[in-house]
Amino acid sequence: MNAISNLNLKRSTWQIAMLLTLGFWLSASLVLDWVIMPSLAVAGMMNEANFSTAGYVVFGNFNRLELLSAAVVLTAVLAISKTKSHWPLGSIALSGLLIIIVFLDTYFLTPQMCALGANFSLLARDAMPPAMNLLHSGYFLLEALKVVGGGVLLNWCWREA
Repeated sequence: MNAISNLNLKRSTWQIAMLLTLGFWLSASLVLDWVIMPSLAVAGMMNEANFSTAGYVVFGNFNRLELLSAAVVLTAVLAISKTKSHWPLGSIALSGLLIIIVFLDTYFLTPQMCALGANFSLLARDAMPPAMNLLHSGYFLLEALKVVGGGVLLNWCWREA
């Protein structure tokens, strides 16, 4: 019983904040990108007239939550690198890359996809524009980079005691 009461936390508050934020952020991204969106696509929601508007609402709100998460991770990395001399300096660049990816998703790709998918015609809806496939590919590439970069940061933070 004495061993339990003398347990000291070996992680700083910033490490705990970074672990929790990265865990939430990456798991939510994976659920949204690999479960919810494919389910909507299989269900035929992409053929609905208001799908781009609904997608913009979902991704717009989620992207802003990602901005908050990326800011917390960058702040935590900067605070940890200031207090620990053996913290990998590549983590600063990696967390900076993550926030750049989220900015691109939030302020470039998501609005562009919504604008391309908007149905301004009262007549029948045409097929998906070819530029939409290019934007989806770019978004998927950035999401893959985000998951890999976040995983590397999560691994570095987990190994530091």
